[in-house]
Amino acid sequence: MIHLPSAINHYHDLCHTGTLAQESWAVLAPGMQERQLVFGDRPLCTVLRPLFHTNEDYAYLSERTTLILQVFRKLTQGLLVDKKLRAQLYLDGNEEQLISLPTGYQTNIPTARLDSFFVRNSKGKPSLNFIEFNGESPAGMAYNDVLAELFLETPLMEKFEQRYKLESLEVRPYAVDALLRIYYQWLGNQSKLPDIAIVDWAGVPTASEFELFVDYFAEQGIHAIVCTPDDLDFHDGKMYAAGEPVDFIYKRVLSSEFLQKYGLNHPLIEALRAKAICMANPFTCKLLHKKASFALVSDERNERLFKAAELEAIRQHIPWTRMIEERYTLDSRGKKIDLLSWAVDNQERLVLKPNDDYGGKGVLIGWETDSSTWEKAVVNGLNEPSIIQERANIAYEDFPSVDEKGNVDISQRLVDCDPFLFHGDTIGGCLTRLSTVTLLNVTAGGGSVVPTFLVQELE
Repeated sequence: MIHLPSAINHYHDLCHTGTLAQESWAVLAPGMQERQLVFGDRPLCTVLRPLFHTNEDYAYLSERTTLILQVFRKLTQGLLVDKKLRAQLYLDGNEEQLISLPTGYQTNIPTARLDSFFVRNSKGKPSLNFIEFNGESPAGMAYNDVLAELFLETPLMEKFEQRYKLESLEVRPYAVDALLRIYYQWLGNQSKLPDIAIVDWAGVPTASEFELFVDYFAEQGIHAIVCTPDDLDFHDGKMYAAGEPVDFIYKRVLSSEFLQKYGLNHPLIEALRAKAICMANPFTCKLLHKKASFALVSDERNERLFKAAELEAIRQHIPWTRMIEERYTLDSRGKKIDLLSWAVDNQERLVLKPNDDYGGKGVLIGWETDSSTWEKAVVNGLNEPSIIQERANIAYEDFPSVDEKGNVDISQRLVDCDPFLFHGDTIGGCLTRLSTVTLLNVTAGGGSVVPTFLVQELE
């Protein structure tokens, strides 16, 4: 079995060998611009090393993620049939109508992502804490694959491969497979490939990834275009995107923003009601995308939904989470607490998150927030649905970078490891983000994305 710290140390030693680091950055920096590996106007990656996993670590990550995915599948089944359970999500009236729209296929999460911290202790034993379920169509899949290809062209990686075998964790093949699976369920046969419209707002920072997907779809013989919701039109039983007929909507626009602008009055809604298009992700993905989904699975009042093994997996991998409500509940140690006052008094161990926001907006880190601001946010959470979540065990690793003068710096970053989920039953690769601050989110303006590789000793 490979000793991962030794492999990482070897890579870092290479960064101080001759001009390998500087030459590698000279490949990465322009390569990211040329290959559309940007988030808005910022390069995706700011460091010189990808994340490395051993085969054993990735097997553990996949096995535990699959078990937690089973928990959320079971939660979805309950939410779709139990209005009282669904009330714990705080859906509004329009959202309730959206989840009743037909999809034509079975899963509610063709593509998704579980954001997590994967930590190895000093003896190499792993632990895994999931902190959010990204149930809408998550970003990062095409970015990961193309960035991995670019890294393999650097002198550092070429030198590293003289001692270690590397395997990239491709994501796009899983994505295409998942989209085709639901499309053929919806279509009822496999007689044709879909005509896809990738739909989001104009000018979003992830727009470059849409173009990467257009290119990849084309390699698979699939025609795709990028458009905005305003470019969609439904008439004579057919959907048109910027004037082109399409039968598959790859919805990247978030449901909450879509509803905020259009409500239920939009051609997309008409086409879904008429069963004229296949759409991923379906609006039922909102059931898990709400931050409250974590509160539901960790709340003692919902234990009846899960088997003993599933409850143990929740205990191991999902931090204690509650919706902010005036009620009594049990804390993570099983002690009965007055939730509101307890949340105010225990901010140093808690994070507060709006139920229905993204990109780090509205998130408060309790141990980094003054007490007055924290108390106001907790009380406000009664009117604007929010969760509190116990502090997860955070992962840290050293990563090398090159400054403007060409000097190599190896310094600590927070690391999250976010497995991609497909069709509600498959794990395929992961998004890895780094940050020097606790709020680890690229949308929030900081951080870096790196590809993930499996690493082995050469035989």
